[in-house]
Amino acid sequence: MSEAFDATKVRKAVLTVALLNFAYFFVEFFIALSAGSVSLLADSVDFLEDTSINLLIFIALGWPLARRAVMGKLMAIVILAPAAFAAWAAIQRFSAPQAPEVFPIIVASLGAVVINGASAIIISRVRQHGGSLGQAAFLSARNDVLINIAIIMMALITAWTTSGWPDLILGCFIILLALHAAHEVWEVSEEERLASKALAGEAID
Repeated sequence: MSEAFDATKVRKAVLTVALLNFAYFFVEFFIALSAGSVSLLADSVDFLEDTSINLLIFIALGWPLARRAVMGKLMAIVILAPAAFAAWAAIQRFSAPQAPEVFPIIVASLGAVVINGASAIIISRVRQHGGSLGQAAFLSARNDVLINIAIIMMALITAWTTSGWPDLILGCFIILLALHAAHEVWEVSEEERLASKALAGEAID
């Protein structure tokens, strides 16, 4: 049986995660620029996406179920933002991919694993309280850890091949993860919408 909705716990958790993500964005962004990595740059923008998601959740909590469902769908759209950025960056490099610097990428990604891992743990403790909103934050943090591990693997492959293609291929991987997360959040928010209609005694479409 699911626990009752607890806005206070979720608000505290998502605000903490938002601050962590906002701070690390600047670290990874400048390292990505100096290393010349498309994947790391896309991941740094993803930190801003996570900041936005958690701040929006912080604001939206306490709303009725129907409004939370609407916000959950908005979160699904927000999750797509880094995918669009990664696609744009990949297109810019596609004609002549350059191999990024490996060591800065690994260092930045290890730091990102720590931040995103901590974020996922914090959100996992309260996500059952927040419905689609908590689900959005948790899925985003979880996927970020997978992305960071993939970036480290990409850096090692780049060191071996001295090719820029692994960096571009990883951009496609980020897009797929974002699409999957957005779909899951959309589905949960749709369930909340139907639940709110049922509680109101309205017909379920």
